[in-house]
This record gives sequence, C-alpha cells and structure tokens, in this order.
Amino acid sequence: MSAADNKKLVQEIFAIAGDPDPAVREKSLLVANLADDAIWTVTGQYSWSRTFTGKQSIMNDLHGHVRSRLVERGRTIAHRFIADGDIVAVEAKGNNLTKDGQRYDNDYCLVFRFDGGRIKEIREYCDSVLTEKALGPFPAAAVRAAG
Repeated sequence: MSAADNKKLVQEIFAIAGDPDPAVREKSLLVANLADDAIWTVTGQYSWSRTFTGKQSIMNDLHGHVRSRLVERGRTIAHRFIADGDIVAVEAKGNNLTKDGQRYDNDYCLVFRFDGGRIKEIREYCDSVLTEKALGPFPAAAVRAAG
C-alpha cells in the first residue's frame, strides 16, 4: 500500500470510531486491519507504559481495560494525519467520561506502522499524568498478561 492508501485507511478507522451511532462504531476497521502479531507500545515511564503484543492482547488487555473504566465506548477524534511511506502519524483528542464522573479527554499522538497492508505497530504518546488521574494505575494482573 502507498502512503496515501495507509493514510486513507487510518482516516477511515478514526471516522468510524468517532461516529456517534453505536451501530456504525461496531464496524471496527482497526481490528480488521490489525496484524495478528501487531504490537501497541504505550510510551513513557508510568504504570501504563508497556508493549502489548498480539491483536488479542491489544484488544482485551489494553482496550478492554480502558473500556471498563469509561461510561461508554471511548471516543478519540483525530484532527491531523501525516503519512510517509509505511508510517502514518495521527494527532487526536479523547472525548470520554469515566464511570466515576471524571473527564478523560487526553491528547494523543499515535504512530501507525504498516507492513504488507496490515497495521503492524502502534506507538502511543499521551499525557501520562491525566491517564493515571482519570483511569488509575494499570492493573497488576494485566501487567503480567501483557508482559
């Protein structure tokens, strides 16, 4: 896939994920285009910082825990996409409410790396202080599972 194709796919992933209609959001282009052996690295030096290895770990351990803390399925709205070769960088803003009533509207930079037309790697940069304040420390049981 070309840089333009990769960028278009990531734009479509965010468009569907940000749609207010739950039926539309159920069609997850992220899951459909994530390589089975993909990795998602949460950067930094805090309790969430780690690499989730494999589609199942990404969806269950990382995204599953985030969803368990939010009132409804989380929304992250992208507003800038930059593509170069097999890399697409996305600037985005969360629009979320935790189950205990705190706003969780983090700012993100997500860097997607494609290989063979599939998303092979995602690196997440965000406000770590806000993440731990709103969502709490990453649970120890999931830390062992994610490795």
